[in-house]
Amino acid sequence: MRSLDRRELLTGLAGLVIAGTSSSAAPGKNLKTQSVRPEDYEMEFAGFESYLTPNDSFYVRTHTLTPTPDVANYEIKIHGLVNKEVSIKLADLKKMKKVEIVAVMECAGNGRANYRPTMPGLQWDQGAVGNAKWGGVRLKDVLAMAGIKPEGKHLAFNSADKPMGTQPKFIRSLETEKCMHPDTLLAWEMNGEALPTVHGGPVRLVVPGWAGDSWVKWVTDIEAIPTEFDGFFMKTAYRYPKVLGKPGEAVDPKDTNPVTWIKVKSIIHSPKVLAPGKVLVGGVAYSGLKPVAKVEVSVDDGKTWKLAKLDKNKTQWGWRLWSLAVTVPADGVLVARATDEGGNVQPKEQEWNPSGYLWNVQPRVVMGPRPGPPQVTGVEYPKEVKSKCITCHDDHMMQGQRMTRAQWDKEVDKMTRWGAPVKPEEKPAIVDFLASKYPAGK
Repeated sequence: MRSLDRRELLTGLAGLVIAGTSSSAAPGKNLKTQSVRPEDYEMEFAGFESYLTPNDSFYVRTHTLTPTPDVANYEIKIHGLVNKEVSIKLADLKKMKKVEIVAVMECAGNGRANYRPTMPGLQWDQGAVGNAKWGGVRLKDVLAMAGIKPEGKHLAFNSADKPMGTQPKFIRSLETEKCMHPDTLLAWEMNGEALPTVHGGPVRLVVPGWAGDSWVKWVTDIEAIPTEFDGFFMKTAYRYPKVLGKPGEAVDPKDTNPVTWIKVKSIIHSPKVLAPGKVLVGGVAYSGLKPVAKVEVSVDDGKTWKLAKLDKNKTQWGWRLWSLAVTVPADGVLVARATDEGGNVQPKEQEWNPSGYLWNVQPRVVMGPRPGPPQVTGVEYPKEVKSKCITCHDDHMMQGQRMTRAQWDKEVDKMTRWGAPVKPEEKPAIVDFLASKYPAGK
């Protein structure tokens, strides 16, 4: 929850500091660091003022080390349950009919930092999302060159990524039906420019309406398979409960499905002063299932609502900018909620899941004093942490987490499986330090 000091607002505050986050130097504009290695950067709230998110302000999500693809010789192989194996070079892809689509891409974990209780994972606030114009070729037109057999119900997408240690490769599979949708692309352009490497260039998958985990970067290999891919990033990661439970409740993996559609959502950026007591509140709204139909704003914590004005940029997959001038009482609470054309309404309370996916709670700005963001500076790391943890990752990854001792214990186990050289006798000291320095709920 964010809060806004009324005196600051009425004397001309143009932007809000988001409590609970910290900013660092990062490539591009309006980006704050979640992790340097691998590259994970979150867009600042100023980025929500643009309809199309500039490439250098667009969030970055990377599970592995960023590769350096050989663009001149780049090609994509299609094989498996196909009539004919095909390898197609980037130059030949670009000779095919080009399609451009405006679409929101949002990390499945966007908003994870706001879930209570806290959980492992990158602690995204609201900025792991952006809206861009993607240019490329329809995936179905490329697949037609190989001919997917009827038993090829799923397609597994591999890439040129570089895993760290024994970390598994980031391979995701999609149902063939979704791959055949005319708006699913193999894209080589982003906002009219060559797709930057950090965003998946030279070629990435674009899956409008679905969360960013399905938008595989650096695509090099497409395999037609009979069932969902049986790898870590499908069978363990990026799964969502079939039935939502209570906060803190564990979910059996068999009771989950892969994350697909993003949920209806609005985000408030920075209220701007118009006159004493009156502000212009605005932001963006989007939904994966249907275009946004309306955004409403409340100044009394949801007791009454007024319709906001939507911009004219209505597309199937892009976001809408919205705004409304409101008079804010001294003890007011600004709230926004979006509704899409399918009747889906942004919820007031969190819908719990144990991985922190698909956060879409109504955003709130509370009038009154607010604390500044906590800063973690001058941390003295024990030698075990320096030698075992800050080798693949930098310390941003640790500083962003707020977990219980049991959660830290489980996280260290995972890192050990993925190649961190932690001996059994070293583990307790590492977990003790992490749990005391970065505890849950702080």
